[in-house]
Amino acid sequence: MSDRIFVATRKGLFTVDRKGDGPDGWSVTRTTFLGDPVSIVFPDPRDGYVYAALHHGHFGIKLQRSPDGGTTWQQCAAPTFPKPPEDAEEIRCPNRGIVIPWNTELIWSLVGCGADQPGSLWCGTVPGGLFRSDDRGDSWRLIRSLWDEPKRKEWFGGGMDYPGIHSVCVDPRNSKRVTVGISCGGVWVTEDAGDSWTCRAEGMWAAYMPPDRKNDPNIQDPHCLAMCPADPDVVWCQHHNGVFRTTDGAVSWHDIPGALPSTFGFVVVAHPRDPQTAWFVPAIEDEKRIPVDGRFVVSRTSDGGKSFEVLRSGLPQAHAYDLVFRHAADVDATGARLAVGSTTGSLWVSESGGDGWCPISSNLPPVYCIRFAES
Repeated sequence: MSDRIFVATRKGLFTVDRKGDGPDGWSVTRTTFLGDPVSIVFPDPRDGYVYAALHHGHFGIKLQRSPDGGTTWQQCAAPTFPKPPEDAEEIRCPNRGIVIPWNTELIWSLVGCGADQPGSLWCGTVPGGLFRSDDRGDSWRLIRSLWDEPKRKEWFGGGMDYPGIHSVCVDPRNSKRVTVGISCGGVWVTEDAGDSWTCRAEGMWAAYMPPDRKNDPNIQDPHCLAMCPADPDVVWCQHHNGVFRTTDGAVSWHDIPGALPSTFGFVVVAHPRDPQTAWFVPAIEDEKRIPVDGRFVVSRTSDGGKSFEVLRSGLPQAHAYDLVFRHAADVDATGARLAVGSTTGSLWVSESGGDGWCPISSNLPPVYCIRFAES
């Protein structure tokens, strides 16, 4: 099991280590970038490097890199959009009417390009740009094939002003095959490491669109995608208005209407070895965005979405208004140890696949991202 958790928050990066047994065995052992918003943390299992994306507001986006598991840090290059060509078409968000900028507003996803490509990284940003680095973040290039895709002009912001790439899933069998989730721009797949792309959101539907467009794959709002490493053709999606699953590599998606206690949420975590199992953190949708009945729960399916268990043990069941963002939950390689962090600064760990939870902290800043790592 992984004995270290990196917790990226609105006010810094926290390292949480397991030093003993029981709930008291977990504790914060290091604080880094205190006071700075850390949107994403990525501990790279291929070489031990750790990456942290910082959002400095007026001073822009920064990317930090640690070669020693988080002990020391150095600034590397942040993904930067090139200057637009003089004849570039001005694209406006269809919802808000504002111009989509050629500027990195947020680093929203960061993953490795594959086990066979150590040092290579994928990075998804707001406003809908996908970048690649092949030198551990020393330099980045915009994947123009996706940025220049004509259908991009239909993408729009969901909870943000601009569309954004929040999920990047690399097929462990073939690192050239990458699946990305875009809010609101559907699901896109490349089979050739980004040279070409296909929109793959058939079967999803959008309650927020007019009836004649609700099934349009290109305007879907997948809140989060999670691929099963043991069976990469299985991908789970927590969508804006439902839960969806594909078993054919995103060729088609199937609605799962029975998720309990609701089908709305932001995060989904796929079991690393069992394609039938996934975890969700449900909430009341849209304007409310709080747990159902003020009871914070995690839901789990172990049969591919046919049924769901509502997991409550150790979680607050009265006046709990925690929301869990897209990246604020993770599972380790065993599938038994999970961690969840919330917008109220709470952090829980389960050693039993979610059957029971132990509170680790209730005093952290709002949690943006959680990732397990080796200590």
